[in-house]
Amino acid sequence: MDDLRREIHRVLAVDPTSRGFGFAVLEGPARLIDWGIRDTRRADSQAAHREVTSLLDRYAPDSLVLEDTSDDGSRRRTRVRSLIETLRAEADRRGITVVAISRRRVQAAFRGANASTKHAIAGTIAEHFPELESRLPPRRKPWMSEDARSSTFDAVSFALAHYLEAIDMVAAAAPVIHGIAKRPQSETGPERRHY
Repeated sequence: MDDLRREIHRVLAVDPTSRGFGFAVLEGPARLIDWGIRDTRRADSQAAHREVTSLLDRYAPDSLVLEDTSDDGSRRRTRVRSLIETLRAEADRRGITVVAISRRRVQAAFRGANASTKHAIAGTIAEHFPELESRLPPRRKPWMSEDARSSTFDAVSFALAHYLEAIDMVAAAAPVIHGIAKRPQSETGPERRHY
């Protein structure tokens, strides 16, 4: 069973907020396993770290996907940046691959769906995963705070951007791999036999 899961590539994506974080667990771009919000009731990085550690224990992901706070477009506060670095270190300690996805990369991943704003991306995600439709936050007005449910959609968007980039890399490599496999023997060298 563990070998099968490794082929599927389970991802835990986390989007920290001022009072906790949103998360999503996916096995490929079409299978949403779990999602939600963990509310720490205040800006408590230690409590958020404990909650994420619990999710790492429960789901044993192959990758942890986080926002790339080193990107120029990141507007994260120092506390959240520090939490993300702590989560990165925890994943590294466990041997879990850490993937940092910037907001720009999320927008690029959803460009094909004509979704460039956070609300449009969340709507596209709700169409892709109907189980999230009832959790879709209303369109944010300039005077409104961001709805806490947005962090779940942000986490899913990070995970999907990661998967879509991986698919694009495989698609780009396919002609090269196909070309190597189809090259005549004279180009690849003599056939080797192992006895």
